[in-house]
Amino acid sequence: MLSKFDIDYGTPERPATATVALEINDVAVSVPAGTSVLRAAQQAGHPIPKLCATECLEPFGSCRLCVVEIAGRKGYPASCTTPVEPGMKVRTQSPELAKLRRGVMELYISDHPLECLTCAANGNCQLQDMAGTVGLREVRYDAAGANHVRDSRKDESNPYFSYDPSKCIVCSRCVRACADVQGTFALTIDGRGFASRIVAGQNESFLASECVSCGACVQACPTATLIEKSISDAGQPDRSIITTCAYCGVGCSLRAELKGNQLVRMLPNQDGHANHGHACVKGRFAWGYATHADRITKPMIRSSITEPWREVSWDEAIAYAAREMRRIQRDYGRDAVGVTTSSRCTNEETYLVQKLARAAFGNNNTDTCARVCHAPTGYGLKVTLGESAGTQDFDSVDQTEVIVVLGANPTDAHPVFGSQLKRRLRQGARLIVIDPRSIDLVDAPHVRAAYHLQLRPGTNVAVLNALAHVIVTEGLANERFVAERCEADAYAKWKTFIARPENSPEAMADITKVPAPLVREAARLYATGGNAAIYYGLGVTEHSQGSTAVMAIANLAMLTGNIGRPGVGVNPMRGQNNVQGSCDMGSFPESFPGYRHVSDAATRQLFEAEWGVTLQHEPGLRLGNMLDAALDGSFKGLYVQGEDIVQSDPNTTHVTAALAALECLVVQDLFLSETAKYAHVFLPGSTFLEKDGTFTNAERRISPVRKVMPSPSGMEDWQITLAFAAALGYPMNYSHPSEIMAEIARTTPTFQRVTYDQIDAQGSIQWPCNDANPTGTPVMHVGSFVRGKGYFAITEYVPTDEKTSSSFPLLLTTGRILSQYNVGAQTRRTENVAWHGEDLLEIHPHDAENRGIRDHDWVGIASRAGDTVMRARITERVAPGVVYTTFHFPESGANVVTTDNSDWATNCPEYKVTAVQVTRVSQPSSWQRNHTRFSDEQQRLLRKREHAQRAAAATEVPERQRS
Repeated sequence: MLSKFDIDYGTPERPATATVALEINDVAVSVPAGTSVLRAAQQAGHPIPKLCATECLEPFGSCRLCVVEIAGRKGYPASCTTPVEPGMKVRTQSPELAKLRRGVMELYISDHPLECLTCAANGNCQLQDMAGTVGLREVRYDAAGANHVRDSRKDESNPYFSYDPSKCIVCSRCVRACADVQGTFALTIDGRGFASRIVAGQNESFLASECVSCGACVQACPTATLIEKSISDAGQPDRSIITTCAYCGVGCSLRAELKGNQLVRMLPNQDGHANHGHACVKGRFAWGYATHADRITKPMIRSSITEPWREVSWDEAIAYAAREMRRIQRDYGRDAVGVTTSSRCTNEETYLVQKLARAAFGNNNTDTCARVCHAPTGYGLKVTLGESAGTQDFDSVDQTEVIVVLGANPTDAHPVFGSQLKRRLRQGARLIVIDPRSIDLVDAPHVRAAYHLQLRPGTNVAVLNALAHVIVTEGLANERFVAERCEADAYAKWKTFIARPENSPEAMADITKVPAPLVREAARLYATGGNAAIYYGLGVTEHSQGSTAVMAIANLAMLTGNIGRPGVGVNPMRGQNNVQGSCDMGSFPESFPGYRHVSDAATRQLFEAEWGVTLQHEPGLRLGNMLDAALDGSFKGLYVQGEDIVQSDPNTTHVTAALAALECLVVQDLFLSETAKYAHVFLPGSTFLEKDGTFTNAERRISPVRKVMPSPSGMEDWQITLAFAAALGYPMNYSHPSEIMAEIARTTPTFQRVTYDQIDAQGSIQWPCNDANPTGTPVMHVGSFVRGKGYFAITEYVPTDEKTSSSFPLLLTTGRILSQYNVGAQTRRTENVAWHGEDLLEIHPHDAENRGIRDHDWVGIASRAGDTVMRARITERVAPGVVYTTFHFPESGANVVTTDNSDWATNCPEYKVTAVQVTRVSQPSSWQRNHTRFSDEQQRLLRKREHAQRAAAATEVPERQRS
């Protein structure tokens, strides 16, 4: 069911400029053209009973409960499938309608168990509500006759919801939700007539079927047939709060439903501008980590990582951390300390941490995990278009005719947008996939790519140049757009460069492994197929030429005029929930909030006046520089907020050696992460459910994060940073995150008109939000580029230094999977492990056969940086010569083998290209054995804290008794 705190209008809203005037129960009504009679009546305050209809699905007209009378028409038409017409006169209640509806409901109830008082859906069951609405008081049909009530084949296989066919009314809402909203087509109606029933897959359990557990079917179900287990356990919620999902860069708006302070379930918000009432298995269900037993809720300190942790008060922990950081600066210099933040943090928290570095530490040593995913996006788009962000809103895809998905896997990494994209493809848009791996979009139910350019990892720039070469040399460029909107000299130089024979598909074929005819056909489709949009991900940015590839994408968009209007554009698919915001807030050592360089005197003066300090004009250290300096002995203190750099950064051995060399590592997190195992101070963080703030998603949408329940540690993350700054001698005076946003708005032009009041009123705002765009900007670069004229950058292909050899003949590339998220700290502590409980190495059958590897064998993966072991999955998703894995489980050590190679402009790591050898093995790698020993020891030291705490409590009781 939709949230009981929402009104279900029965059918979707129909955006239209024209309106239609009609009468409903003798009352004049005006609604947008295309609106159903059912929705019009609900909006006018004349609700019509319904069962098969819901506003999250197109009308179906099967239950016959929503019938009405329309003057001049015979019979009783279904109001859900009847659009309004000018002058129409509708009657929603009459003795005849009441009799019809009671008859329909009587048939439904005769085939339904009458256990409402003990049913988990009691109080939020549409069947129950409709029985009362139509005045049904008795059922004439004998319950002993043929019915489905005694069907006991209840399916509890899914960890998050149950399926009870005895309560099913076969309204088809779940089937339609799976097909139309999610696009998985996992549910069907088996049988005909009275024998009809809903089945998953080929009559399998939900867990065994292709169901992706998005929950759309559960939300659509009007009874308890499909219902969340959390509702069955806790009962119906009594209040709700709207907040924003803390997983991927889609930024889904969610309605947290609670009983008191207990979170009962998360439902996608029907009014959510990024998700329109849909969610995925992570956002809807994977929130149990917030109350997991592993969570640490008390501050801890220790002087060495070989010593047990000691629980202390907040005051003592903060004072100790500040004292150590000041000692380090006194002993080693101002630049011997720094900070890094996570893209899981809110805008306000990230802003505070970079402010702490610059104003309290007095240096620009600030970084963010956004660097290791999308820093090349910021650089490349700033150079070419003038702004470091994507150009469109997600809904723009609904007007796209050619979709290019490059180095991204939307159905796994951005599943809600992936569903929207699939819906557009089913409507007729054509798809070009450029990826070394056959992602689901290449060939999915009712979706098939027109072209799959299965390039060799590391050759994105070569493929992009070849596409541009075809467009230029075949006269397919939009010369008028270029002449009006782009720098003439830069275009002329770039055009000469790109037309060179060495950039042709034929010349590049040996490098990219993509047949030249395929490249030519894809280029023609992109240039001539109508509105064309490029959606790209980490498979573009996480390369040594990541920034070059982003500029090449922008070149393609400008070359064809596919920018500056709905349906086109350059769209980076941000990885984590607040990657965009982390970049916007000035987390990089070279830039203040709003991407303004620290060397700019006017910008510095603005922040100096606001913050009351003198700021440094030279860029500080990036995280990689900090780690290198730690090994050199010149960097000694690091404050890490929410980021697990040991698991997420490349060359794990190098990272851990650097952290072990620090004299003070302060980690603010939820759990004893891989990084926290090297910490001297642990500050317990708060989840997104326990604080106020904002996230900015991949479409520049600033969305509200609202406190749902209290933090078990007693402090929210922004409050911890304030306390740390005060202890360092630089107090920051804010009483609420809204005041931090007010400062951001004062100092950052693109956020000029952003306020919490406006965010709450609109639901969300897309920056730039300023005097010129007071309600936000869905589509950027309309009429002109932010930089004025678009700039065509020369994008010469330079092969990566990471090359295969006889010792390392395969190329490893990495990615994500639907059920897990990033380093898995959250999702590994939920029931999502039912789908993905370990990282696996995908290997082509040819490569597996040559190595004697069978499916699920243990295999060693060795690179120039290190080696690890995981199980093999033999699949043709990867091409011969390429292997693939995820990085969600720390014991897998995926980043033990990735190297220090990085993007030339931003130092974004080259996760996507690592030369490796793969062999059958029978035991873990030496790194894994050492990791296990170290982790076990750290857990033992953590347990010692618990033993000490219990002992102290035991002695405290007798003392109280004596007193």
